[in-house]
Amino acid sequence: MTEKNTSTAGFTHEKVETNNFLMIVLILLVIAVGGLVEIVPLFFQKSTTEPIQGIKPYSALQLAGRDIYVREGCYNCHSQMIRPFRAETLRYGHYSVAGEFVYDHPFQWGSKRTGPDLHRVGGKYSDEWHRIHLTNPRDLVPESNMPAYPWLEKNTVNPAGMAPRMKALRMVGVPYTDAEVTQSAQDVASKTEMDALVAYLQVLGRTLK
Repeated sequence: MTEKNTSTAGFTHEKVETNNFLMIVLILLVIAVGGLVEIVPLFFQKSTTEPIQGIKPYSALQLAGRDIYVREGCYNCHSQMIRPFRAETLRYGHYSVAGEFVYDHPFQWGSKRTGPDLHRVGGKYSDEWHRIHLTNPRDLVPESNMPAYPWLEKNTVNPAGMAPRMKALRMVGVPYTDAEVTQSAQDVASKTEMDALVAYLQVLGRTLK
């Protein structure tokens, strides 16, 4: 009986190892189950689903700036996640918590550090500093390899796109009011993309210090 069981088990193991399709299916199944076990509970934890005290949704101008931030690929070089390590908190400030990002869709976490983390950059520099830095980074940081974005000062924000954007975000839980949605076009009227991006950068990480 023991020999028969061993033979059957060996045959099954050999079948899995020699059948590429079966191996792929089983690997995907294990990854899917493991991922669900790790991810699903997070949807029900208050620490990851509820905003921290004082956090507010982005204003229309800040939201426009965030879209420009994503469009220009700033996240390719700058993370917005300060990890809970002494070296990082000493340099950047309090580590990032999920409750700061409940209104971000998608959030900009990540460990990419070609440039410094930007999570706590809000209020660290003046608006004028950011404008100069975005127009020509080397005017402020000679060793910088960041590209310049001079066109942001010339391009204007599209007011017509703000209300639909805010309505879409409201559908996924961002508590924009009807008044804020209606006012959004006026709030960004005649504003440049530079104005919007600076407004976004200046609000990052200011709620939790």
